[in-house]
Amino acid sequence: MTTPSPAALAALKSAIGDGGWTDDPAEIAPWLTEWRNRWQGHSPLMLTPRSTAQVAAAVRVCAEHRIAIVPQGGDTGLVGGQIPHGEVLLSTRKLRAVRDVTPLDDAMTVEAGVTLLEAQQAAAAADRLFPLSLAAEGTATIGGVISTNAGGTAVLRYGMMRDLVLGIEAVMPDGEIFNGLKRLRKDNTGYDLKQLLIGAEGTLGVVTAATLKLFPVMRSRATAMVGLDAPAAAIELLARAKAETGGGVEAFELMKRLGMGFVLANIPDTREPLDSTPPWYVLIELVSGEPGAADAAMERLLTHAFETGLINDAAIAQNDAQRAAFWKVREEQSGAQRPEGGGWKHDVSVPLSRIADFLDEATTAVERFHPGARVSAFGHVGDGNLHYDVLCPAREMASGDLKAFLARWEEGSKIVHDIVARYDGSISAEHGLGRLKTEEARRYKSPLEIRTMQAVRAAIDPHRIMNPAVLF
Repeated sequence: MTTPSPAALAALKSAIGDGGWTDDPAEIAPWLTEWRNRWQGHSPLMLTPRSTAQVAAAVRVCAEHRIAIVPQGGDTGLVGGQIPHGEVLLSTRKLRAVRDVTPLDDAMTVEAGVTLLEAQQAAAAADRLFPLSLAAEGTATIGGVISTNAGGTAVLRYGMMRDLVLGIEAVMPDGEIFNGLKRLRKDNTGYDLKQLLIGAEGTLGVVTAATLKLFPVMRSRATAMVGLDAPAAAIELLARAKAETGGGVEAFELMKRLGMGFVLANIPDTREPLDSTPPWYVLIELVSGEPGAADAAMERLLTHAFETGLINDAAIAQNDAQRAAFWKVREEQSGAQRPEGGGWKHDVSVPLSRIADFLDEATTAVERFHPGARVSAFGHVGDGNLHYDVLCPAREMASGDLKAFLARWEEGSKIVHDIVARYDGSISAEHGLGRLKTEEARRYKSPLEIRTMQAVRAAIDPHRIMNPAVLF
């Protein structure tokens, strides 16, 4: 892909019109790095279209001039896929309309720049629930979470983003608009193009709007923090919770004591959620459509778990403030690591039955590879997704050896990911591949998978103008 010529950039500016672009480095700069500061990008031009028609006009010019594009939503991605490195940056954050909410269809159509929180609020205003929830929901946009197939805390009950999308509107790499905003649950007419676009990380087109599934609002909700001795106990507790509620487990989040300690030390307005300090914590949330039913189910679950020695401590949230406090110590697990120095970050999934074995084997291997390394494991264990983070030893932090530790990230991650692969897991559970893991994924994807993905991409984007450094 060639560097855009002045004539090509002028054509882009003309196509999108006044107010829809900037080439001022100071205005572009905030969108050229990501939350972990791992990548610092650069771009000659940032496009900020306000309509699907403007997106289409811009992409047509890019196709004509072979200009590479990196689509970006709220810039909350953690694998660098949204950061341009010389490509034109196309931001969808000004596509802001909630086009409609139709409770009888349990559906709503929103544009790509609507934040996840705003989508939740639009659903709630119609007495419906849009269930996808994650820590960055106030900034993450619908287009971004579709393009990365985001997960979050409620996947156990409602599924990943691809399970929540009924239809998509997108601009394809030639500038043509795919009008796929259907509300159908059943459409058995061949290949499902929207599913190709979900999780494609902007490589097959620019998502501009989506029709999303809505659900009834649960009238009963119970939240508890539980202490236990080992991950194996957490998996058994999850099985019991599922049996007790018949599918009413909405969240089941595992946290190691080390990570809880980081939160309490580094995040203001947090407190120990239990009277004890157990080796492991689980945050459980049960829901029901019947008033009071979730509270009763939680009481039965925890009583039985205490009686059988499965858990050693528990606290049930008595009000919204306590519930929010429980969730805060979970949601700040990543942010609390920042003052502890850098680390090797892993977003992995393994079968539920293998989680405890994975944690034991991976931690032993990591500590053997780098003695003193601090493993902070947490995540959506209810759906097999763990954030397995390896932090610099405290002694090396004190002596200023962080850089040497970070230099071992690739070698250390190979150890972790090889174990994941042996357990039939995935090296990316919900963050995507992006720039961080695209090349590494070649080690774990079969030649057939890679060839097929390359063939699909070549058919849809033959000139590879869409996010060219990401995926195969």
